[in-house]
Amino acid sequence: MRRRDFLKSGLLAGASVTLPGVYGNIFARTSSTTPPAFDLVAIKGGEPDAMFDEAIKQLGGIKNFVKKNQKVLVKPNIGWDAVPERGANTHPKLVSRVIKHCFDAGAKEVYVFDHTCDDWKRSYANSGIEKAVKDAGGTIVTGGSESMYQEVSINAGKSLTKAKVHELVLDSDVFINMPILKSHSSTKLSLCMKNMMGVVWDRGYWHRNDLHQCIADYATYNKKPTLNIVDAYYMMKQNGPRGVSTADVAVMKSQILCTDMVVADAAAAKMFGIEPSDVSYIKIADSMGTGKMDLSKLNIKRIIL
Repeated sequence: MRRRDFLKSGLLAGASVTLPGVYGNIFARTSSTTPPAFDLVAIKGGEPDAMFDEAIKQLGGIKNFVKKNQKVLVKPNIGWDAVPERGANTHPKLVSRVIKHCFDAGAKEVYVFDHTCDDWKRSYANSGIEKAVKDAGGTIVTGGSESMYQEVSINAGKSLTKAKVHELVLDSDVFINMPILKSHSSTKLSLCMKNMMGVVWDRGYWHRNDLHQCIADYATYNKKPTLNIVDAYYMMKQNGPRGVSTADVAVMKSQILCTDMVVADAAAAKMFGIEPSDVSYIKIADSMGTGKMDLSKLNIKRIIL
């Protein structure tokens, strides 16, 4: 398989689908320099596992994030009783590959969970993620028991000042956030910060008390993801977050890797064809100083397989 950097602005050659604005900004170079370290990696054109293999190299490999004998939490979106082709959940191939990389780096334990919206047993099974986790040697845990959540303070929060957070978030040494890029009826897009609603118990409060502000508030909590991996292999372009059928889905074959949730969300919004400032929780998080939605001064590695 041959890899080259994409050097032109505009749409990527060979894209599986053409949507207005997709790739036009995130894959267009904003600087003539190529420093040795990157703030964000955007990759396109391969299978989920192969793309991750290549993208993580650009951030120094998974050993930059996972050390020997550490406890790792991998948090995909497993919220929905839907097969991978529906684009509602993180791709199981990607989840499996990330787990394998973690064990190769010497991780002692790798746990996976989500506080699902549909029945958790069906969501875990039909998403393909439960099998992927077990086959990779990881441990899959339910997010459906309140006893597994502990109350924490969100000190910088405005609407959200406390939350019940799953114990694996609090106990893990490494926290890898793995949302899927998709539309959302309440927030326009479901991305890295939105995926944090799957680590809390009391998310009904968020919906009743300014959802966008609560999402941005939680992003200030000090137990942030160590690494964010945005899955955009299948991208649900409408009817999210659950979707209706495969007609809602575009095959994008893409990923974004970044340590900063706000930056990753801004890049993913551009990939979807939406300005980051048009997604309220991204704009709020930027204004709160949690991260920057302006990508123009970042060192971005763009790869096409």
